Amino acid sequence: MKVAFAGTPDFARIALARLHAAGFEIPLVLTQPDRPAGRGMKLQPSAVKVFALEHGLPLAQPRGLRLDGKFADDAAAARAALEAAAPDVLVVAAYGLILPAWVLDLPRLGCLNIHASLLPRWRGAAPIHRAIEAGDTETGITIMQMDAGLDTGAMLLVEREPIAPTDTTATLHDRLADLGGRLIVEALELAAAGGLRPLPQPSEGLSYAHKIEKAEAAIDWRLPAVQIERRVRAFDPFPGASFTLGGESLKLWRAEPVAGNGKPGQVLRAAGDELVVATADGALGLRVLQRPGGRRVAAADFLRAHPLEAGLMLASAGGD
Repeated sequence: MKVAFAGTPDFARIALARLHAAGFEIPLVLTQPDRPAGRGMKLQPSAVKVFALEHGLPLAQPRGLRLDGKFADDAAAARAALEAAAPDVLVVAAYGLILPAWVLDLPRLGCLNIHASLLPRWRGAAPIHRAIEAGDTETGITIMQMDAGLDTGAMLLVEREPIAPTDTTATLHDRLADLGGRLIVEALELAAAGGLRPLPQPSEGLSYAHKIEKAEAAIDWRLPAVQIERRVRAFDPFPGASFTLGGESLKLWRAEPVAGNGKPGQVLRAAGDELVVATADGALGLRVLQRPGGRRVAAADFLRAHPLEAGLMLASAGGD
């Protein structure tokens, strides 16, 4: 079976590596163009591009795939490359571009998507983040037959994965990426034997995982402690939950709801290894923090370097 691949970040790289290790012929890899990143904002290749180059896989980086769009020349070149590759199937994982009809219709077996949720829950761009933020106790991987809708296609394989109370997007991402790589290999082996059985998505339980915006990372102490703690884990590693102290934006990487009452944003305890801030419902123990340009440190180390007084008011995201 000839398997073309479209993906960009590390989640996709892991799936591509599994397909390569399983011995599938990969006649073409599609990934996003290099993007500026880091302090120097130098162009950086995607994780998928790095893998493709290391393993000598044919590569294309179109800026768009719509033949009538702004990047029509790129789309036409990508179409010619895909037609020449003549894949039986296109596997898609966190690619970042919407696939127009000509792409969906080109492979003999269509396009299969590795989606990091239990569809129809958390269709959209950020299913891992949103599952943690919402307090879900489980998620999983759905291998989906892609159609023209947004994550609306028939389900081919589904496997569940529990979400631990301490999971961050980083830890859950890694487990789901491994699971997705294993399931897509299984799905293609079943497809080769004619053993896949598409199942329409349930009509109940639909939710959308909207893209994470940097503005969401600002902690609003007017929210309940439980909700803030979930956001801290959901926004690790990106964009990182943050709050302002003394004009400086600090990252909060680990927190824990604790007993305590006060005005939202009020420091209730700041001694030893305890840094506790009141919220709209309960209090939040700040466990791991980071100053700009610094490293992640435990609350005790932070307080030794930056003593705080109980009663200090931290600004909410709304500036109150």
